[in-house]
Amino acid sequence: MAQWNPWQEMEALRREIDRSFERVGVHLPPLFRTAFLPGRAAREYPLVNLHEDKDTVYVEALAPGLDPASLNVSVVRNTLTLSGEKPRAATEVKPEAFHREERAAGKFVRSLELPVEVDEGKVKAEYTNGFLLVTLPKAEKAKPRQISVQVA
Repeated sequence: MAQWNPWQEMEALRREIDRSFERVGVHLPPLFRTAFLPGRAAREYPLVNLHEDKDTVYVEALAPGLDPASLNVSVVRNTLTLSGEKPRAATEVKPEAFHREERAAGKFVRSLELPVEVDEGKVKAEYTNGFLLVTLPKAEKAKPRQISVQVA
């Protein structure tokens, strides 16, 4: 028999309310701006810019200090998911020795809804000097078509 957890119920309700706002074009920032802290809502990481031209959607992500081998980029329909792990800067330093620790470390997952459907087989991702560029060619059916007007 499953045990009832009111926190799970409230989290599910919060996600449903967020989705409702997103459907009408209102994007609210996360309630908590903490990053990589256990038991806390994850901050949106990496920070991204998303733009498009006639044929392509581009996602630029700032992700310095990542282990490139841990970086995963996936596309399903019109959702891009970025995941990976940012290692700790100095592993020989004991946690109690820190006076300040502002550079977050740990695993992350970020999903972005793309404005159009893309060709999943032609997606490219390049990571250079902490900058990730994901190039997503639009699917043929998502590209605008010129329709000629018949004059009667």
